Amino acid sequence: MKRIILTLTTILLISTATFAQKFAYVDTDYILSRIPTYKAAQEQLDKVAAQYQAEIEEEYQKLEKMFQDFEKEKVLLTAEMKRKKEEEIIQREKAVKEQQMRYFGREGILFKKREELVKPIQDQVFNTIKEIATEGGFAVIFDSAGSANMLYTNPRYDKSDEVLQKLGYN
Repeated sequence: MKRIILTLTTILLISTATFAQKFAYVDTDYILSRIPTYKAAQEQLDKVAAQYQAEIEEEYQKLEKMFQDFEKEKVLLTAEMKRKKEEEIIQREKAVKEQQMRYFGREGILFKKREELVKPIQDQVFNTIKEIATEGGFAVIFDSAGSANMLYTNPRYDKSDEVLQKLGYN
């Protein structure tokens, strides 16, 4: 309860202090969807991701077949053979999960490829937004893309098209 009161008080104090400041918003999804190099980079990433996903699914199918074969043969195997087969299945599963992390993890190939292809475009957009904020004297520019905290936005303050113009796109 104290946190809620403290939060509301802070918001009230900040909002009264910012009445004289200018605000605007942009829709980064809209901006990025209008940049051809971003679209091309995204398509390239989607192709690579689909290829990697197909490889991983194929490996999981092989693993499933291995497990099903083991279940069928289990009755006929000695305790030592069962243990070896179980270890083999566990090692194979571990290898597939490691491969999945190499492709899709935080330090994975796809993440690095995204950093290489998309990040420079996003940085360029961010720098342009920052430039517009400085030139226009805006205290804050919100991003309305996928944001649930903006219940109403006046189109007059939408600077998305201005960002695209500054970037050289129509």
